[in-house]
Amino acid sequence: MRGFYRSKYQYKGKQKNMAVTQFEAVHARRCFPCWDEPAFKAKFKLTLEVPSELVALSNMPVADQTIAGPIKTVHYEKSPLMSTYLVAIVVGLFDYIEGVTSEGTKVRVYTQVGNSNQGKFALDVGLKSLSLYKHYFGTPYPLPKLDMVAIPDFAAGAMENYGLVTFREVALLFDEQSSSQSSKQSVAITVAHELAHQWFGNLVTMAWWTHLWLNEGFATWMSHLAVDSLFPQWNIWTQFLSGTTAGLKLDSLAASHPIEKALAAYIKRYAYSNAKTDDLWAVLEEKSGEPVKSLMTTWTKQQGYPVINAKLKGNRLELEQAQFLLDGSSGPGIWIVPITSSCSSYDTQKFFLLKGKSNMLDTRDIASQCGNREKGGNFWIKLNTNQTGFYRVNYDDELSAALQDAVQDKKLSLMDKIGIVEDSHALSMACKRTLTSLLYLLYAYREETDYSVLSHTTTVSLSVATISTDATPDLVGDIKQLLIKLLLSPALNLGWDPKDGESHLDAMLRPVLLDALVKLGHDKTIHEGARRFRIFVHGHNTSLLPSDTRKVAYLAVMQNVTSSNRSGYDDLLKVYRQTVEAEEKARVLGALCSCKDNNIVLESLNFLFSGEVRYQDAYYVLQGISVETRETAWVWLKENWDLISKIAGDVGVSVVIRFVLELFTSNEKAEEFSRFFATRKKPGFERTLKQSLESVRISARWIQGIRSETQLAQTVQELLHRP
Repeated sequence: MRGFYRSKYQYKGKQKNMAVTQFEAVHARRCFPCWDEPAFKAKFKLTLEVPSELVALSNMPVADQTIAGPIKTVHYEKSPLMSTYLVAIVVGLFDYIEGVTSEGTKVRVYTQVGNSNQGKFALDVGLKSLSLYKHYFGTPYPLPKLDMVAIPDFAAGAMENYGLVTFREVALLFDEQSSSQSSKQSVAITVAHELAHQWFGNLVTMAWWTHLWLNEGFATWMSHLAVDSLFPQWNIWTQFLSGTTAGLKLDSLAASHPIEKALAAYIKRYAYSNAKTDDLWAVLEEKSGEPVKSLMTTWTKQQGYPVINAKLKGNRLELEQAQFLLDGSSGPGIWIVPITSSCSSYDTQKFFLLKGKSNMLDTRDIASQCGNREKGGNFWIKLNTNQTGFYRVNYDDELSAALQDAVQDKKLSLMDKIGIVEDSHALSMACKRTLTSLLYLLYAYREETDYSVLSHTTTVSLSVATISTDATPDLVGDIKQLLIKLLLSPALNLGWDPKDGESHLDAMLRPVLLDALVKLGHDKTIHEGARRFRIFVHGHNTSLLPSDTRKVAYLAVMQNVTSSNRSGYDDLLKVYRQTVEAEEKARVLGALCSCKDNNIVLESLNFLFSGEVRYQDAYYVLQGISVETRETAWVWLKENWDLISKIAGDVGVSVVIRFVLELFTSNEKAEEFSRFFATRKKPGFERTLKQSLESVRISARWIQGIRSETQLAQTVQELLHRP
């Protein structure tokens, strides 16, 4: 799925071929001779000869075309200056819907024949996003048209080709009846992201791939800005922290890498040209009068990010920075860190730059409310207020206990509640805080109802349950019951069925909680999901399983599937084979490995080679593998390595490596993996392999730390029996 490639689709019961391009990063050279580097911009004038009944699309509008029997020749208008990786061609049978922006730009969404209604939502988001960006950047959209096309076989989520944006079907299409609310939000963000690239990436392009963050980081930020403008009720900026969390996790590995890391003046100055990181800093420094370059260089020219260790000594808060690494080590890095702090309230906040290794802060200078500490009142100190900085904070015991009380008393903002639990989880993984302290903190969230906060606490809870399986096998059952106790109340409040007038966020939260309860082994949730599945499959009552909770039911029915009792598995395969919707196929694939029977898991993994699964969808199947069946997956990977590496390519191989290897938690397994890949690694997936091996060793170290905790069992029992 790179260069100029074939995608397959069904039309009137027959298989048809679609011709598609995917040129980023260096695959334009597979299609035509070129200087295939982003700095070599050129004007392109394309001509295509195609079967006359097919739709032929490129970056620019059609200038003219001639038809000679079965072949038509299509000439396109000359493009503006652009990089080779943004040239695009799509040829196939399509329906489309269209609209026009207030500025007069024609926008179309192309789908497989008969599916054009599923493009309405993306079209609406696209039209509004183009207008918003035009005003925000102070520069009009540069091309006369914009097409967005759903491609059946597509390796990435989407690709921002100039004027012809290509998407995986699930990233562009939305059906009011059969698509989930999480899919709706994902489509909106993806469309807004790719259209932001039309300015930040296409009009102004990075000089070389080391500056790719200029494209991707900014497009991600802009997509959330646009979606927040279009759908303020989604509270998207709080959800934005999920992306930050992923970045913090990846950048805390020793095998991460330094990046070159933020606006209308920059676009205008470098339009139809290329820019480097320092060019952005120069413009920002010029316009703000602040020393942007010296500050940002500490973040973009060195690996990782800091942890701020905070200790309270009398009325003075001692802050000390160190490089944060999940393996527990500490590097030599020093950052210029923007410290924000709140004390017992958000009314008064303090801001300063931590430029050296350490600093002392008088708490009485932060806010007068901090005096309450001496009276035993409402005292807490929160650093990195609302998580605006890219760093973690490790509080001493007194400060941690105060923040735990503040969470429980609902004194903190949503973003700060997310930040505290994410930092505590990471610090526990790095053995800088105990699992015991993390469980106490999680317990403080037991009355939480917000989607963004609960989506993070459920992720942390599932991580704790997984590591406990190996770390404390005698205690894992009780730990899972404790985590169920924390999540059950909001799940019961929402129930299985959507309520009239409920919010978008509640609709998104329901499957998050039910999914976690199934994975934690909550019997009632599993039984109810399996019951609804049976009625759905055999009675065709779709109202019992609306799109938002259907995946949960699929996971539930798989919990009791075995080689001798496989009816639920066979029913799922029947659903997969009967549906034509990409989202529904993804739901089924994501559930197939979610059982504890090794034979069924092996059958599901081999299903990837059956010809019934698009290669792009393999990762859905891999997501379902659990700790109980990881050894089967590893043996499968070894035995099928040559075939996997042949058909999956470097990107696909990276996905397989990550999903299989990172299920393991011992140094012995890490050594076994190293030996296997010693003669098989390639540059295309070498970094992923290093990161996965490091993750295995981090888990092994975390397990040793958990086993040394003397209060863990007592804490679990205490929290389990609290009213």
